[in-house]
Amino acid sequence: MLRKATFFGTLAGFGFLLGAISGVIAAPAEHNMAPQSASTQFRRIDQPLGNKVAVTLGGLGLIGLELWWFLLSKPKSQQAQAQGGIQEVTVTVDGGYEPSRIVVQVGQPVRLNFLRRDPSSCLEEVRLPDFHIAQNLTLNKITAVEFTPTAPGSYEFACGMNMFRGVIEVKPSSVVADLENPSAPVPTLAKQEYSA
Repeated sequence: MLRKATFFGTLAGFGFLLGAISGVIAAPAEHNMAPQSASTQFRRIDQPLGNKVAVTLGGLGLIGLELWWFLLSKPKSQQAQAQGGIQEVTVTVDGGYEPSRIVVQVGQPVRLNFLRRDPSSCLEEVRLPDFHIAQNLTLNKITAVEFTPTAPGSYEFACGMNMFRGVIEVKPSSVVADLENPSAPVPTLAKQEYSA
């Protein structure tokens, strides 16, 4: 997660650098010119073709990266491991939640162990609104959050500011068993014959 944050920080810095360079290049070089008559007319400043191409390519690259980030990147998923009748997953909180998608079985207690590494105030609380849970997370310590899902479905959890999110996917018992054993035969419905 740290590498991802470093990458985006570098990318943002590169964007600011491009903006600063284009501003310096666009500024008129002759500062000591005699003042011209005041005019409210628009005055066109011609830019070299290289500047136009660089700014356009930089903007398209940032747009492409944003589209990939929000639409095409897949969240990391993890199946909860049952230990002593409790389904358990450790979630690392560092610039988001990892894994951000957790698959659990309906009707069994779940324990999410949140290990907070990020000191930002946004991530000092986790909320699971569907289970009526709001829990403060201690920095560099594991905080356990326990609940029992009673119905299949997708349940969201988020930080205190609702900026970082994750999903708890609750599956029926048979679906979770099939996920754990993909080589098991798929059950089929028996064909029934009706006589009139």
